[in-house]
Amino acid sequence: MNVELLRDVRVAPSILASDFARLGEQVAEVMDAGARVIHVDVMDGHFVPPISIGALIVDALAGQVHDAGGVIDVHLMVERPERLVADFASAGADSITVHFEATPHVHYALHAVREAGCNAGVALNPGTPATAVDALAGAYDLLLCMTVDPGWGGQPYLPGSDAKVAALRERIPAGTPIEVDGGIGPATAGPAAAGGATLFVAGSSIFGADDPAAAYRAVAAAAGAV
Repeated sequence: MNVELLRDVRVAPSILASDFARLGEQVAEVMDAGARVIHVDVMDGHFVPPISIGALIVDALAGQVHDAGGVIDVHLMVERPERLVADFASAGADSITVHFEATPHVHYALHAVREAGCNAGVALNPGTPATAVDALAGAYDLLLCMTVDPGWGGQPYLPGSDAKVAALRERIPAGTPIEVDGGIGPATAGPAAAGGATLFVAGSSIFGADDPAAAYRAVAAAAGAV
């Protein structure tokens, strides 16, 4: 499990926006273009209104992604995520992110992720202040800053997100990855990077394009990603 990839500046294509009839083909296309972090958005219909995908999809992709030298970055937008950690870890997830707002036991959830052998991430909704991370010092490996309200693809990047990323960068240990998720494309990746973001989740801007590989390269160039 090469989670050190998550410490590089990278773009993480989100399969939520992919054509699921051609999922393996589209993942191969962006990985051939340079992607090494594949982002999987999991929604339960409770924490967020939509229902998306489960551990079976991670299991289906894990071999392909790992054989190509990549990692699977799972984002659990679900209530009580600690209940699902083992399933996704067993399916082949390398990094599992839980929402600060989704459980009263966030420390327990993050510990469960690490105990399962995965990189532990914590996500903050747009309405959650940057100060929320202060109580979680040492409990996570990655911080995800939502730059739209979670649950719906294709939303525009929220004003003020760059400032929040910068505020988070000042509060957390140097070298901790900050992931941004929502409305990320060539126009927004650069400002987010300037604020201190290092991982850029891009769904619609990549898989919604006629040429996902070219779209991936455009976002990576704007973010200064490898």
